[in-house]
Amino acid sequence: MNSETITVINTESEQSMDVVVLDKRASQITVIIGEGVHSVKCDLTPTNNAQAYVGNVMGREIVFHRSRDEVQADLDQHDPRLKHSRTFKK
Repeated sequence: MNSETITVINTESEQSMDVVVLDKRASQITVIIGEGVHSVKCDLTPTNNAQAYVGNVMGREIVFHRSRDEVQADLDQHDPRLKHSRTFKK
C-alpha cells in the first residue's frame, strides 16, 4: 500500500518534515506525525484566506503551503468521478 506523504513546516523552528496523510479533503487534511507508538494525529484546516493549511500538534504549529484550490485540483485529478458528483445537475 502506497501512503501519500506531504511536507509540512514547523513555524517555530522553520524545519520541514514529511508526514503521512490519513484523509485528504478540501475542507481538512488529517496527517500522522511520527511513527509507531509515538505517532500523533493532526488535523490541518484551511487558513482564513485559504492559501495554506494549518494545525497544532503538541503545542507546535505546522503549516502545509498549498491553497485550498490546489488541494481540490489534486483530488479532482486523482479521482475525476468526485468532481462530477459535486456538480448540480438539472
